[in-house]
Amino acid sequence: MTTVTEKNNKPISQRKLLGVAGLGWLFDAMDVGILAFVIAALHEDWGLTSQQMGWIGSVNSIGMAVGAFVFGIYADRVGRKKIFIITLLLFSLASGISAFTTTLAAFLILRFFVGMGLGGELPVASTLVSESVPAKDRGRVVVLLESFWAAGWLVAAIISYFIIPEYGWRIALLLTALPAFYALYLRINLPDSPQFTAKKDVLRSVSTNIREVWSKTYRRPTIMLWIVWFTVVFSYYGMFLWLPSVMVMKGFPLIQSFQYVLIMTLAQLPGYFSAAWLIERAGRKFVLVTYLIGTAASALAFGNADTVTALVVSGAFLSFFNLGAWGALYAYSPEQYPTVIRATGTGMAASFGRIGGILGPLLVGSMLTAGFGINVIFAIFCVSILIGAMAVAFLGTETKQMELE
Repeated sequence: MTTVTEKNNKPISQRKLLGVAGLGWLFDAMDVGILAFVIAALHEDWGLTSQQMGWIGSVNSIGMAVGAFVFGIYADRVGRKKIFIITLLLFSLASGISAFTTTLAAFLILRFFVGMGLGGELPVASTLVSESVPAKDRGRVVVLLESFWAAGWLVAAIISYFIIPEYGWRIALLLTALPAFYALYLRINLPDSPQFTAKKDVLRSVSTNIREVWSKTYRRPTIMLWIVWFTVVFSYYGMFLWLPSVMVMKGFPLIQSFQYVLIMTLAQLPGYFSAAWLIERAGRKFVLVTYLIGTAASALAFGNADTVTALVVSGAFLSFFNLGAWGALYAYSPEQYPTVIRATGTGMAASFGRIGGILGPLLVGSMLTAGFGINVIFAIFCVSILIGAMAVAFLGTETKQMELE
């Protein structure tokens, strides 16, 4: 396996880098996945309204927006590795502490800090891996990094299926605090990006980096990324945080809903692996546009499904295409900028996207309260995803096997 960087003259392989960064990604997904099931459990335990349930997901996304912006900027100042560890500790500890809350207000405050950690870690980790892998392997490795998200969701679904009904949601959240210990391992074993290390002596102000992201040279890719990030995050968090609850609303008991969502989640893995195989062959734009269109069609089918078979099949395709698109997006985003502003540009795009993550869950809660059907809500997500696909198709440029600056 190709050596990607060195620390104290000791090489680290792509496989080891992928494993170290991927486990952090898995823990992130585990936390977000468990939250989807916890929201459904809190609905029964605390008697939450649909709007209150929506606010849980939205506060998480507010934190992610802040975290992606702040930590993305500082990753270009202090290094990718330091920010990766800080954000991992932040979301792990806050998530574990939230298990002891007894009020919705306290739970929301802690979910904000969980979101900050999550929002900062994801774009920084993808930037770190992008800068540490040769151009010929970069897209495939970053998509494989994203595949750990599916593994994390599977762990979350398994924990939720076996733990929440028997032992309660608090125990499930305590299990999400375990990644804090893994962060200590990361501090010792993970090298920083070789590209950042080579240019870390080039001191640039935060304001200079932000201005350059919106300079004439990078304005078009920035507009493209902001549109696609917003539409993808808006639809993802609107749909997937509500999946267990939607199943309950369609008449299935809570434990059976967990079971069906677990089955749907399994489809995420072939979605990632197929995207990883295609991305170095067909290119980033083809994979991203194709998988976004597939996501839109699946969302429309899921919203109109009225049988168990139709729900599970359309939900599986929704998982397949949506998470494959996510993988391509994380590979594509860092390739739009040079090293000195890469984490800033990627973090700002992700931060703007998290605004969509705030609005998505709130939209579902508000529309359900107003009496709109699931089919109408998912049609809105369908249109949103298509807008993102068009942004990539018309504004994006192909970056397959392009050497990073």
